[in-house]
Amino acid sequence: MSTASGRTSGAVRAKSDPLDLAGIDDMLSPEEKAVRAAVRQVCDTAVDPYVAEWFEKGELPAIRELAKELGGLGLLGMHLEGYGCAGMSAVDYGLACMELEASDSGIRSLVSVQGSLAMYAIRQHGSEEQKRRWLPPMAAGEAIGCFGLTEPDHGSDPAGMLTRAVRDGGDWVLDGRKMWITNGSVADVAVVWARAEEGVRGFVVPTDTPGFSAPLIKHKLSLRASVTSELVLDGVRLPGDAMLPEVRGLRGPLSCLNEARYGIVWGAMGAARSSLAAALEYAGQRTQFGKAIAGFQLTQEKLAHMAVELTCGTLLALHLGRRKDGPGLRPEQVSMGKLNNVNKALDICRSARTVLGANGISLEYPVIRHMANLESVLTYEGTPEMHKLVIGQAMTGLPAFR
Repeated sequence: MSTASGRTSGAVRAKSDPLDLAGIDDMLSPEEKAVRAAVRQVCDTAVDPYVAEWFEKGELPAIRELAKELGGLGLLGMHLEGYGCAGMSAVDYGLACMELEASDSGIRSLVSVQGSLAMYAIRQHGSEEQKRRWLPPMAAGEAIGCFGLTEPDHGSDPAGMLTRAVRDGGDWVLDGRKMWITNGSVADVAVVWARAEEGVRGFVVPTDTPGFSAPLIKHKLSLRASVTSELVLDGVRLPGDAMLPEVRGLRGPLSCLNEARYGIVWGAMGAARSSLAAALEYAGQRTQFGKAIAGFQLTQEKLAHMAVELTCGTLLALHLGRRKDGPGLRPEQVSMGKLNNVNKALDICRSARTVLGANGISLEYPVIRHMANLESVLTYEGTPEMHKLVIGQAMTGLPAFR
């Protein structure tokens, strides 16, 4: 029964979660919440106490130990089936990405590149021998993978790639350069895309192959707690069975990118949630003009706006996850999620930064780190412009890429 004021009489309402005012948690199963809690626990112990220092120093010194810990939890390739992979749902994977990026975008990138790019390429397009050789150790975190598609002069237009694969007897010989490659300098295996006579093909390249090198990219001001490299292929000779046999053309790498973009849809909301939480806590403690700044109207306007945007982005991520687990996910739907959620996450981080004032630029708080990281997330796995064109083509039926 409702009273004249619109309040429900009788049962006492539970106090709402200020970071989940819409009650999205009620839409998750107990199993999904358990996955999220397990990822949060490992991030609380293995990442959060150290990540600000890693970011400040521009290094990820414990990457192999961290990979094994994440692998032991089943997070690497967790949405893939068989070969040591956990075979969990898309929503489970999304929730994991959200928690990982709530700690740092670089950590989520480590997991995304391993599972959604390198492992997915081998699982989806590889031979049985390639799957058996690489997927079990990669799932366990005992082997680290990277994904070589982007080149120094070809990012949004991979069709223009210059890396070449030439047959020499029964072998392949690869020559070229790849740029901005996460995990490159520490990888045991690289999935490299190159132009062959019959079109674009993928190759599984052990990184100890002569002619392969992966110099570290330095002087980054974003994704600093992440290993980013160039891949150099100078006459890299591979056996004929190093090629991924089940795909030809750009459909191969683009299918992998869609997998990774889906994780970003969730991950960006993790960075946003972390920044909102920091702003909310700070606003309740910071006193100006005789009271906590949380009590001022303009501060509450910022907090309310951030909460609404976080809710909308998380609902979109959950909707896309349910679609991925059910009827399927189309490329333009992934583009819509990536475009919206990264932009909204950046807006939330920037607004949270203003709530913290000068403290907002300090690594004592996570906000500036998330804000800087998201500048990379904004343009990798497809720039905003490219995702707008994907959506535009889906709406009009007319491609406008050229």
